Amino acid sequence: MASLHARWLGTVPYAEAWDLQQQLFKGHSDHLLLLEHPPVYTRGVRTDPANLLIDPTEVGASDITVNRGGDVTFHGPGQVVGYPIMNVPGKRGGGMADTVAYVTTVEQILIDTLARFGLTAGRFVGYPGVWLEPDGPNARKIAAIGVRLSRGRSMHGFALNVNTDLSWFDHIVPCGIADHGVTTMAAEGVDVSPADVARVLADQTASHFGRSLDLASITERVSGDTDLSLFSQGAGAGEAIKPSRPSEQSPDHGVPVRLKGRLAEAGVTGGLSIGDRKPEWMRVKLETGPKYNQLKKTSRKLDLVTVCEEAGCPNIFDCWNEGTATFMLLGERCTRACGFCLVDTRKPEAVDENEPKRVAQAVAELGLNFAVLTMVARDDLPDGGARIVADTIAAIRAESPGTGVEVLISDLQGNADSLQVVADARPDVFNHNIETVISMQRAVRPSAGYARSLAVLSRAKQAGLTTKSGMIVGMGESPEQVRQTLTDLAAIGIDIVTIGQYLRPTTHHLPIARWWEPAEFEELKRFAEEDLGIPHVESSPLTRSSHHAGSAAAKIA
Repeated sequence: MASLHARWLGTVPYAEAWDLQQQLFKGHSDHLLLLEHPPVYTRGVRTDPANLLIDPTEVGASDITVNRGGDVTFHGPGQVVGYPIMNVPGKRGGGMADTVAYVTTVEQILIDTLARFGLTAGRFVGYPGVWLEPDGPNARKIAAIGVRLSRGRSMHGFALNVNTDLSWFDHIVPCGIADHGVTTMAAEGVDVSPADVARVLADQTASHFGRSLDLASITERVSGDTDLSLFSQGAGAGEAIKPSRPSEQSPDHGVPVRLKGRLAEAGVTGGLSIGDRKPEWMRVKLETGPKYNQLKKTSRKLDLVTVCEEAGCPNIFDCWNEGTATFMLLGERCTRACGFCLVDTRKPEAVDENEPKRVAQAVAELGLNFAVLTMVARDDLPDGGARIVADTIAAIRAESPGTGVEVLISDLQGNADSLQVVADARPDVFNHNIETVISMQRAVRPSAGYARSLAVLSRAKQAGLTTKSGMIVGMGESPEQVRQTLTDLAAIGIDIVTIGQYLRPTTHHLPIARWWEPAEFEELKRFAEEDLGIPHVESSPLTRSSHHAGSAAAKIA
């Protein structure tokens, strides 16, 4: 039986979900994206402009035209939006997908879901969607449907009003239907969360389409939980990991309370004591050599920052002795507060406009065949730092035309224009790390998001770039969750994946839940390459994003 990969993604901007949909649509696997959107009015291809009664920007909503059927509708908080991207059977005897049968099935999924919560819903002849009391004088719509089928694949889907603020519908003629109202599950007396409804929708979708269910969910954000000060402005520096007194041996010694709470939300408790020794396979010998010393000397001379040093990478001797280094752009201070990262989080300094030229000079002096450029997150900049990344690529190409360039960038806050700036510079490899499984995103990188990372990689893939992403394991995720993440990366056509063991940099960072053994890394590589078809995977305890970057790029060229 084929699997339905259902994902509860939380709140996702419409444009990012659209980019992810488009990339999944190009594949062959069956996915169901379940999420909420920030306020947005969407128009189908046959929308009557008169049905949008105001300028959406006046009420703080977006206005987007999409290639689905149906008229104008609203998506927003409190509404579960479902996007089935699936292979749809053809009509009896083969041929084009049976659109009527598909829409009827989607309607039944919604009807059966509502029945699970005690609401009797049905179809209203002549009117699309799912309705309460469709045959009575008070017919009211509770779910909208708008789909597109092409080449036997489905896009777009449905929106079920759970506890949506109904005043948003006052600004439109919903789905072009002026003589009947809309309602929500909450208005009908059902007190339930969108996440709870999403779980039932996933079950029903898998059942009605005859798929086995593979479900993964993002940890719910606690209302008002946006304070990142537990790490930022230097507060997260913590103590270096070293032998401790017996009272300091607990796994969560030094971990801020809020981070402990986020781990608990993800189902992660316990772990290794701070004083536990590393297993033999995690120990790295100090092996400085001529290349290592030359690179260190050159980076100091040109006042450059390498992520190899800033992030405490265990492969620094291996890479530098081979003459390969990863240069970190835009300074050494990051505006984010990731629970695993050692990079400084104090207030960033001004952008150095000469940095691209100095990096290019270092690449030329060292005679590198392949250069890796990473960056700190710079959410303080309008473009997130995209211009400096693009300028550095151009400078390297001017100084060393034969040198390959990989960029490892932040999500640039999902800004499409900023991402395009980097894509237009045409790096040989476009790398953005998803870092961890869906349930642990808030604990591991609270300012980022699982869906956003998939959308960023989808945009790069649509731009024709070679794409790469990476994960670190050992923070509390299960092997099945890692396989789910690899499945999602494969579904958007990722080219290269790296998987390595987490190393706790200080007491204020995430505890190590366990050491993954070398055989487990080997099995992940086999699964990703052979079962999922990802072209190249680097997977070992000491693997990091930039380790063997040049050879990995060459293998898929």
